[in-house]
Amino acid sequence: MIVIAAVLAGCAGGPETKSPDNEVKQTPQDVVEASAPLPRSRFSAQFSRAEQYLLAFDWMAAGNTLADIPPEQTNATDGQYLGYLQARILYLKGEQTEARELLEALSRSSLDPAIQSKINNFQRYMLSMSGKPIESARYSDLQLKNVPAGQPGADALIESIWYDLQRAPAAELRAAMTGTTDRQWQGWITLSLLTAESKSDAALRQGLTRWRAENPVHPAAGKLPGGLEYILQQNTSLEKVAIMLPLSGRLAPAGKAVRDGYLANYYTSQRAGDAPLELQIVDLDRYDSVVTAYEEATSAGAQLVIGPLSKQAVATLGKHPNRQTPILTLNQIGGLLPTSTTALIQLALAPEDEAGQIARLAFGEGARRAVIIRPGGSWGSKMEQALTEQWTALGGQVSGVASYSSQEDYSSSMATALNLPESEQRARDVRSMLATNIEFTARRRQDLDAIFLLCRNGSEARSLKPLLAYHYAGELPVYATSAIYRGTPDKRDKDLNGVKLLETPWLLNENPALRTTLNREIKGNNNYARLNALGADAYLLQSRLSQLQAGPNVHIRGNTGLLSLDPQLRIVRELQPATFDGSALKAH
Repeated sequence: MIVIAAVLAGCAGGPETKSPDNEVKQTPQDVVEASAPLPRSRFSAQFSRAEQYLLAFDWMAAGNTLADIPPEQTNATDGQYLGYLQARILYLKGEQTEARELLEALSRSSLDPAIQSKINNFQRYMLSMSGKPIESARYSDLQLKNVPAGQPGADALIESIWYDLQRAPAAELRAAMTGTTDRQWQGWITLSLLTAESKSDAALRQGLTRWRAENPVHPAAGKLPGGLEYILQQNTSLEKVAIMLPLSGRLAPAGKAVRDGYLANYYTSQRAGDAPLELQIVDLDRYDSVVTAYEEATSAGAQLVIGPLSKQAVATLGKHPNRQTPILTLNQIGGLLPTSTTALIQLALAPEDEAGQIARLAFGEGARRAVIIRPGGSWGSKMEQALTEQWTALGGQVSGVASYSSQEDYSSSMATALNLPESEQRARDVRSMLATNIEFTARRRQDLDAIFLLCRNGSEARSLKPLLAYHYAGELPVYATSAIYRGTPDKRDKDLNGVKLLETPWLLNENPALRTTLNREIKGNNNYARLNALGADAYLLQSRLSQLQAGPNVHIRGNTGLLSLDPQLRIVRELQPATFDGSALKAH
């Protein structure tokens, strides 16, 4: 974080940077504990053992441990703790409605403070996971009113509220503002809308100053959340930026799309009050190496270099021993980079990030046992690995994997994943045993509640999705990545009706002003819409470099997703859920 602070003069005097260990995670394990310890109990050992089983997602072992506790020997607080643990078990089993009802019933009685804290935290987690970020934030805000400032848990609740509100679309935030008279809640919504609707860094800074003056006793006023505090402390701006992209060779269409997205945000922000900026646009195709282009840009006075676009070029710059100017790359590489005093921040449209996020979406909606259908080859393997890691980390189970190498494999691969050949073999065995023909309908395996369709494009998805109904699995929810959507309406996508995926805010029309600028002033096109969004976010991050000093607690509403930062200075994107409704893609 020190090298980020050094990018802009005067930014190093901000609040102390938090370590990654302080990151607020939306999981049931990270409980905002009350100051009081758990009540003493003769069954403390069993309760502790059940908690450990639940942390390992072994709800069956947890249930067996609790079953050994004689009900007649428990007191009131034992019953409360038992109820909480049983709700956790129900949730892991996928019985979310029952889990919520049990916790609500417990909350209607007088609870031990420590148990109440655990219940509150788990209720927030369920709301957040189920795609209800505003409800989760509202619940957290009500809790915050009972936690004095500076007490354990207050800071974690503030960051949790902010994270949830930043995940919510602006339209939902405006709807949440209507009908409420709660000043503290109104303050949260107003602050979040500032970040969603400010058209420039200058406008956001002015809005934050005004908001703090109007809400001096608000819990977020002391230290603005999500890294916003650093924006107010920034007293200088970049004066010259170099943008290194391929603009005349094989990758020129992609490079021009990124450039156009950057310029769309640049022009929009200039009109809204951002400071003038000298741009140096560098065509990498005219240089013998990316290092030569970088060093020339540095010699010409660039204070920040944006690019390159290819993974190989990013790797070359990452290993360059004499980096003098900070870099915001437009792709990312795996592993750790050599230590340097100059920041290299990696922003990318990494599809494997989406694979992990659809796992979270499916789990939050109640799925627990799923089949993965993917293409053969390294891309499909990488996607499967990313999905499986997140799915199992949440507590889900992969019940089968089917891969296909060609269109001829689609039906057979899907049938195998659903265990239809076994069902058909049982029918043949019965016919043989009875020596007569019998009526028979194949049955798929019954232990599934979701399908992950990791297709490379819409054509594959449109061919595979209808086969689910043919193979008796048409009622199962289907989850996919944005790879199946071209970014423009297509009547053929009616075959994807009901498929749930994650998409960039840019393609869900969250920032129409930028698209208007792109189309009318820059004369760009929508053939590479996600790369337009990538360029727009390059400008956004350039203007928010100071905010990145917040480390893992930073949250920036971007055009490619909600942006945060990992310890390796990689930008993490959280996309928005959407569903195909007929042939149209709609946010949900």
